Amino acid sequence: MKKTLALTLGLATSLMAATTGFAADKLTLQLKWVTQAQFAGYYVAKDKGFYEEAGLDIEIKAGGPDIAPPQVIAGGGADVIIDWMPSALASREKGVPLVNIAQPFKRSGMMLTCRKDTGITSPDDFAGKTLGVWFFGNEYPFLSWMSQLGLATDGSEGGVTVLKQGFNVDPILQKQADCVSTMTYNEYWQIIDAGLSEDDLVTFKYENAGVATLEDGLYVLEEDLADPAMVDKLARFVQASMKGWAYAEANPDEAADIVLENDDTGAQTEEHQRRMMREVSKLTAGTDGRLDEDDYNRTVATLLAGGSDPVISGPPQGAWTSVVTDKMM
Repeated sequence: MKKTLALTLGLATSLMAATTGFAADKLTLQLKWVTQAQFAGYYVAKDKGFYEEAGLDIEIKAGGPDIAPPQVIAGGGADVIIDWMPSALASREKGVPLVNIAQPFKRSGMMLTCRKDTGITSPDDFAGKTLGVWFFGNEYPFLSWMSQLGLATDGSEGGVTVLKQGFNVDPILQKQADCVSTMTYNEYWQIIDAGLSEDDLVTFKYENAGVATLEDGLYVLEEDLADPAMVDKLARFVQASMKGWAYAEANPDEAADIVLENDDTGAQTEEHQRRMMREVSKLTAGTDGRLDEDDYNRTVATLLAGGSDPVISGPPQGAWTSVVTDKMM
């Protein structure tokens, strides 16, 4: 009863601060990538006033190819970051004490997309083929998958040749690779937009292969969790963000339009963002932000099974917590 009363009073105080002129609590969120529908829930929460209602003033900082969220938060440039768990766990092992406080993305959108004219119809056909792979931590689910298939990744006979893929899909368009890494909500559709049809392609989802790792989680520095006031702010932030995600799922076109309004580069298109929003909704649907421990354990097991160069050397300790989502609930 005392815990419930305290939470009620805390939320009431926050709401009063938002509606009576008191200064709202500030938090800075660093995105993993550029402004796009992948992050729609946060932009919607800000646009619709959900953060303001929670007594929060949220700054959303776009990412990009030269921005590493773990480095940003370690340098004091953000309070919360969005990152994929392989990257976050690797950063933690290297000395940046990141802790997962919430997991808005329940499912993985990562897959290999292959040209049908290569003759690939199943993972059994990967041997001898060239596969485009993202690195910087994104290669470890792939390496684990290849290890489980018994395929060497050093280009030796009977294995696969790994092409270090940039942030585009040119290798499959130019036939430099038989397959490339894609996200269900982004690069796959870039291939379609470039002229290949869905009938020209075959896809293999990491989720279906059992080697998917958690993506787009919310991370803070461990030291912040020792501050009850910060935990309260984070709980309000996650709750308002999940409200934003629920609204985005129910109103995908409006959510995509809100994202476009926040794209200062003008690089995004309405068609692509609306399509992306619908695909992203499949990954966030049904979650309230709480991390599923089974999903976490699967991610760790996948990373530890990544062959001779695993992303982490052993099971992490203290890499996630439910203290924020428990308070939110």
